[in-house]
Amino acid sequence: QAELVQSGGGSAQLGGSLRLTCAGAGFTFSDFAMSWYRQTPEKRELVAGITSDGSKTYIPSVKGRFTISRDNAKSTVSLQMDDLKHDDTATYYCTRGYSRTDIAADYWGRGTQVTVSS
Repeated sequence: QAELVQSGGGSAQLGGSLRLTCAGAGFTFSDFAMSWYRQTPEKRELVAGITSDGSKTYIPSVKGRFTISRDNAKSTVSLQMDDLKHDDTATYYCTRGYSRTDIAADYWGRGTQVTVSS
């Protein structure tokens, strides 16, 4: 059974940095695209995605500040978040895609809270 175990996150100052990491187990990690979503009371949005071959996608509001990466040998995907803004406050979810190229979420991790304060 697929499992996504998240680590990292927490609290940061405005303009600071945080790193999220997600370890996949129970499936062939390199065969799936991976993504990070975030959820607030107002909305859920896909923040960044990475295909099996490393092609990356970002929403405009995080482009240039966030970096998604993956290590297929370690079955991990990470999200480096720099220059954090108040609007980045959310619960972040690691997700597995439907295929090597489809980053839409098929399976979800449990979520990690990220809080940005002044």
